[in-house]
Amino acid sequence: MSKKLLDHITVPEDLRRLPTEQLPQLAAELRDFIIDIVSVKEGHLGASLGVVELTIALHYIFNTPYDQLVWDVGHQAYGHKILTDRKDIFHTNRQLDGISGFPKRGESIYDTFGTGHSSTSISAALGMAIASKIKGETEKQHVAVIGDASIASGMAFEGLNHAGVTNANLLIILNDNAIGIDPSVGAVKEYLTQVKKNRKLARYNIIKALNFDYTGPVDGHDLPALLQELSRLKKIEGPKFLHVITTKGKGLRKAEEDQVRYHAPGKFNKSTGEIIARAVSEKDPPKYQDVFGHTLVELAEKNEKIVGITPAMPTGSSLKFMMEAIPERAFDVGIAEQHAVTLAAGMATQGLVPFCNIYSTFLQRAYDQVIHDVALQDLPVIFCLDRAGIVGEDGATHHGVFDMAYLRCIPNLIIYAPANETDLRNMMYTAQLGLPHPVAIRYPRGRGITPEWRKPFAEIEIGRGKMIKNGTTIAILTIGSIAKNIQPVLEGLTEDQKDRVAHYDMQFVKPLDESLLHKIFVQFTALITLEDGCVAGGFGSAILEFAAANGYTKPVHCLGVPDHFVGQGKVNELQELVHISPEHIREMVMKLL
Repeated sequence: MSKKLLDHITVPEDLRRLPTEQLPQLAAELRDFIIDIVSVKEGHLGASLGVVELTIALHYIFNTPYDQLVWDVGHQAYGHKILTDRKDIFHTNRQLDGISGFPKRGESIYDTFGTGHSSTSISAALGMAIASKIKGETEKQHVAVIGDASIASGMAFEGLNHAGVTNANLLIILNDNAIGIDPSVGAVKEYLTQVKKNRKLARYNIIKALNFDYTGPVDGHDLPALLQELSRLKKIEGPKFLHVITTKGKGLRKAEEDQVRYHAPGKFNKSTGEIIARAVSEKDPPKYQDVFGHTLVELAEKNEKIVGITPAMPTGSSLKFMMEAIPERAFDVGIAEQHAVTLAAGMATQGLVPFCNIYSTFLQRAYDQVIHDVALQDLPVIFCLDRAGIVGEDGATHHGVFDMAYLRCIPNLIIYAPANETDLRNMMYTAQLGLPHPVAIRYPRGRGITPEWRKPFAEIEIGRGKMIKNGTTIAILTIGSIAKNIQPVLEGLTEDQKDRVAHYDMQFVKPLDESLLHKIFVQFTALITLEDGCVAGGFGSAILEFAAANGYTKPVHCLGVPDHFVGQGKVNELQELVHISPEHIREMVMKLL
């Protein structure tokens, strides 16, 4: 028989059969298991290492899945997945057809609520707790685990505000490690820091003022203390709050020392923790986010009105470059997308030039603010939407495929998608010169295609597309960086076939280049639109609307993300899956030829 405890644990019922004195050994084994897999398969590391003891304690004390456990965001749920019947398939994490990197209801009965964006756990768990009261399930427990960065978000406070005036059987666990992806910021973070330094402050805290039974801070790596406190809280009715102190990356020295880098480090040596760096030369194209970051600094050094804003993503967006170079004009506002947008709007009213950098998938959380606070007032905020399009292994919660559709219907808003890094740079330059309307610039995750991207700035004419290649029969209209998929298509054609295919980079989803479109509809027998966004309501839909409004009846074939949520996998795998890979585009071209 194996000496490893983890080998004999498939579900939490197995865990609960262990004597408490064996749980520290299990914690060590679980930590090693996560490190072994993630070092080779990649994924989110530090957050899950930090909650190993907490994860074990929760499943040991509570009767999951009957008792309901909600993980905020889900970066920290790897240990949870391993202990809940997914140990043998954990190596498929974040891969095509594998398990999700985040909690997912369709994947396991132990994943009570799907997550991926932050600050939803309190509201979800409260909803479950109220439902249990209504159904007469008085013994049922409901636990939300939320980080110190996420709890500062507006939605978390909305949930706290409501929960405090209910008698719901709800336990909120604050996993306080002073960091999200980047270090936590703001007054709430400063308050929590003071509580950790002076525990007497816990008696007078805001959580108690909101009618919660508050306990803490408790050492989140002290299993006996966690078990004791969770057992006590389980017997108390009404809203409860447990403040737990953990160390992100616990158990891997390198991950503890560099918590930002080891949030999702890629492949690393599991023994030493050393990251196995991918070979990158000066001749390689840059990451789009770095083009944004360096260009913003270059522009801000010449234009003192420029400010940079990000909601908790200074590293991921590369706003960190401006925060280092011009800190007084660069702002990390924490996980607060709504605030970021309206903060930018307020700055714009005073003549500043705000570059508001938000991941495409997270701008969805501030949709009302984009409409009412920015576009309705026609304020020239510059939205830079990183991670637009299919992003890869983070999956459905993170793909930025809806932005063109949900932004296109908003009056006053200009929508631009660069085909390459130079175009991104030039549109940023153009926007800060003083556009009369707000603008959204969407660009993808990862590296571009232009090693020599630092070229002199050139102003871009708003609402103008450009011809990349002329042709005689079929016109392919692309928007954004997906344009790079056309060259491989052309390389697979004969010379005669190539001559019959034209390629246009339309550049703007709004306003469309109607003059160019009239010429295209007159000249060609068929059109193909290509976008790395949802087909429903997106760029292709805009072209179809133009055709209908102007009486054009030539066929328009729209290629893009179909009307369903796309899972995780490598970008090229997912493009193949949704039929926007070069191979599928070539098939469409051949059919039309």
